[in-house]
Amino acid sequence: MTGTARTTRTAAVVVSAAAVLAAGVVAGMPPASAATVDTSASYVVVNRHSGKAMDLYDWSTAENAPVNQWTRNDLAVQQWQFVDAGGGFYKVRSRHSGKVLELPNGGDGTQLVQSTDRSSATQQFRLQDSAGGFVRFVNRQWGKVVDVWQWSTADGGRLAGYADLDGANQQWQLIRLGGGTPTTPAPTTPAPTTPAPAYPQPGRVTGDIGVHDPTVVKRPDGTYLVAHTGDGIALKTSADRIAFRNAGAVFPGGAPWTTTYTGGARNLWAPDLSYRNGRYHLYYSASTFGSNRSAIFLATSTTGNSGSWTHEGLVVESRTTDDFNAIDPNLTVDDQGRWWLTFGSFWSGIKMIPIDPATGRRLGTAMYALANYGPGIEAPVLVKRGAWYYLYVSFDRCCQGAASTYRIMVGRSASPTGPFVDRAGRDMLAGGGTQILASHGSVHGPGHQAVLADTDGDVLFYHYYAENGASLLGVNRIGYDAAAWPYVY
Repeated sequence: MTGTARTTRTAAVVVSAAAVLAAGVVAGMPPASAATVDTSASYVVVNRHSGKAMDLYDWSTAENAPVNQWTRNDLAVQQWQFVDAGGGFYKVRSRHSGKVLELPNGGDGTQLVQSTDRSSATQQFRLQDSAGGFVRFVNRQWGKVVDVWQWSTADGGRLAGYADLDGANQQWQLIRLGGGTPTTPAPTTPAPTTPAPAYPQPGRVTGDIGVHDPTVVKRPDGTYLVAHTGDGIALKTSADRIAFRNAGAVFPGGAPWTTTYTGGARNLWAPDLSYRNGRYHLYYSASTFGSNRSAIFLATSTTGNSGSWTHEGLVVESRTTDDFNAIDPNLTVDDQGRWWLTFGSFWSGIKMIPIDPATGRRLGTAMYALANYGPGIEAPVLVKRGAWYYLYVSFDRCCQGAASTYRIMVGRSASPTGPFVDRAGRDMLAGGGTQILASHGSVHGPGHQAVLADTDGDVLFYHYYAENGASLLGVNRIGYDAAAWPYVY
């Protein structure tokens, strides 16, 4: 991630940060003193002088990456856990990278960094109380405190070691966000292994982020291709999962074979994008709002570029006499190499059909029922992780701007065809589902999710509505708790 990208935030994050700063301490969560640190909790650490939070610069997970200050946003990159190191000292671990704070030498002005936990005295800090409920971070090895260098108030202002003067730029407010036992993440996955205590803000994205019903694939060259609802199915690309730009449409000349279902409209919905056997496969929906006279079609491409797609035909359709709705497709390949297409919206819920790997179209006439929820269910995504198939769905209603009630739920099964149950053991066919993301703050109706297995772990893509009703791209990481249930952070 480049420094240039680091300087830009989405409007939603900026609004959220401003609201948080205006509110001061999180409601019901008073600042901690040295004597009241909770080692099962996560904290945002805010400087008294600048009002900015301790932050991993550029979302780095690298060894010896700098730790600076940034406008508070409560994302994982600004969340810290205190791990008891004995003798009244703590190791301060990032929830984003899994690394700990370190002051590598004792000179005034030494940059504060993150590094792999070696239990070194240079990585241990005592909390010394200052007036007004603030604390100072005193390094065990050098006796220096963490200081905002040269009294900076700028985003990116660096944090350094300095002689303890008890200045306002050396004083920090510990704002407790919630519980979660600190653990050491696996070396290959810097994600925390315990759930975040509250729903996170969307991760940092920039550029062309107006999307609805996103799906994503990582291309062989390491870049990202996003498809989403739009005329002829809209495309976006990104080199870094942060900055996105418009990349045209799958069918820039239109898709006349869909007009039976769309009433002549060019708008096509809810695509599912994957890359298999050297080709991009795109399943997508054609329908009109509130109707189950709907169809799912397949297109393929060797490049994924606008205008390069071949129409491969109808996969499944529904009529007004059916009790299901053929939209919102998602392709899964199971451990035996069998292809399955999951789909469904409202009516009798989420369905699954077998797919012929040779053609990408329906195989036989079997149809399985996977999940239902009376007030509204749609947007299934089925992924295999470890011993489990996880079924993600969206409950309730989208498409109402800031009044949308979408929320993301999950269940799991040992079999791709179910039965799927939630954390409490409730069958998803009977309305079960464990909620992992819902409206919070200025984020309204998050849903229509996609799950990407990336080099830094699983990533959740989704849309949400801003206060002004705009539909925006949300990106967060997925962690798994000790019982192998997913959560978003």
